[in-house]
Amino acid sequence: MTLRKGLTIGEFATVTRLSVRTLRRYHECGLLVPATVDPHTNYRYYLPDQIATAQVIHRLRELDVPLAEVRSIITTGDPRQRAELIAGHLRRLEAELDRTRAAVVSLRQLLQPDAATLDVELRSVPARTVVAISATVRIDDSLAWFDTAMDELDAAFPQPERAGPPGGRYANELFTDGVGVMTVFRPVRSPRGGGRMEVVEFPAADLAVTVHPGPHDDIDVTYGRLGDWVVSHALGIDGPVHETYLAGPRDTGDARRWRTEIGWPVFRLTPG
Repeated sequence: MTLRKGLTIGEFATVTRLSVRTLRRYHECGLLVPATVDPHTNYRYYLPDQIATAQVIHRLRELDVPLAEVRSIITTGDPRQRAELIAGHLRRLEAELDRTRAAVVSLRQLLQPDAATLDVELRSVPARTVVAISATVRIDDSLAWFDTAMDELDAAFPQPERAGPPGGRYANELFTDGVGVMTVFRPVRSPRGGGRMEVVEFPAADLAVTVHPGPHDDIDVTYGRLGDWVVSHALGIDGPVHETYLAGPRDTGDARRWRTEIGWPVFRLTPG
């Protein structure tokens, strides 16, 4: 009686849902090597305990994990390290999903022909004193930096000390060059500095102001429409954009209730 050498490649393909062609490719690149290969027939045989490994590879490839990274995951002997490698890729996927979701929301807004009407107010804002944190930031790091800076301001100035909603001022270079000065601030009753926090005097400004409702996934559409309004009214942009968070994630978990006021410093163009 001939002892069974294991699962044939066809049987293994059936139980793992990986095609024979894929299994051959994984063998050639050293990702999933058969337990034995018959030297006379070149038939490949797999053991039952390779099924779970094959399924892990299958799921990782469905998530577009590169082959080199899949290899590093399945060859890692430490379960904790293996889990962290997978978790790291999942975090990258989640970030990519967020970007995709934001792009879809923006495109849907842009495809609405009746959505171009925007309520814009020309507002003269007097000089004011605030407590602020500023830094030169890469745009890819801007959300994390914003959250950390706002946490510091909130911790230093609890609710009774606040004199209005928080806000931010963002240099144009942040958008044009991908790196620029970000400033987040809070109006407070008794401004004081400390650590990264500084007392800052904002000069008076003339702003074209509109309110973006809801989540920030499509806030770029509101920016574009505000820019269109500014140009069509013969106004020029003068300085960094202002944002005021009338209601945001720190106020409510319901993103539909968020209200972000966008203000562009403007001046009237002289006909020439």
